[in-house]
Amino acid sequence: MTDSVTETRSSPVGRYAPLFVIALGAGLGWWLFGDRLTFAALAENREALLAFRDANYVATVAGFIAAYTLIVAFSLPGATIATLTGGFLFATFPGALFNITAATLGATAIFLAAQTSIGARLGARLEGSEGVVKRIKDGIDENQWSMLFLIRLIPVVPFFVANLVPAFLEVPVRRFVVSTFFGIMPGAVVYTSVGAGLGEVFARGETPDLGIIFTPQVLLPILGLCALALLPVILRVLRGKRGL
Repeated sequence: MTDSVTETRSSPVGRYAPLFVIALGAGLGWWLFGDRLTFAALAENREALLAFRDANYVATVAGFIAAYTLIVAFSLPGATIATLTGGFLFATFPGALFNITAATLGATAIFLAAQTSIGARLGARLEGSEGVVKRIKDGIDENQWSMLFLIRLIPVVPFFVANLVPAFLEVPVRRFVVSTFFGIMPGAVVYTSVGAGLGEVFARGETPDLGIIFTPQVLLPILGLCALALLPVILRVLRGKRGL
């Protein structure tokens, strides 16, 4: 009985089932909501959303976190709109906390699906590799925290890439969750604060400036955090060169 269960879990069908569910959900979500999760839709339904929030605050928080988690888990369009909605409905705080929590949950779902289906097999192959590939793998293993924070802090790194790469490198789940939660915090706070000011934007009939994260006032502090994330790596390299 035990052998049959183990065989089922290790079978290709069982191994790739989580990734298949993610892919199926993504395809269905894009088909159903691909052109609906937009700023125009948010502007059109803003009064209804605010009225529902005022009448059912706890249900609104739960529903928002669940919806945002699914958007991230299935890589659906509208993650930016969801972040703005969090700020619009709940203000910068606790809106940012709700956004970060939901994004972390969704990212962890993708991470686990990829790790259970492909990550373990790829990790085993990398462990048995030699030469340049082996050195790169060892370097990443030695500096996992720094690399995880770095890929989260750099705005140009796509979110789904930052979810998949750690899975393929067999990063521990707890380390992935912690680095994701704190790594996405700066960008999430910026976009949530933009969402918190949507009332005035709606009143003027305008759209928010989502390029704000690339302005010097925001980008330079984020780059400073990137430098801090790389500091342990730089110190380790310098110590190695000096023979310390």
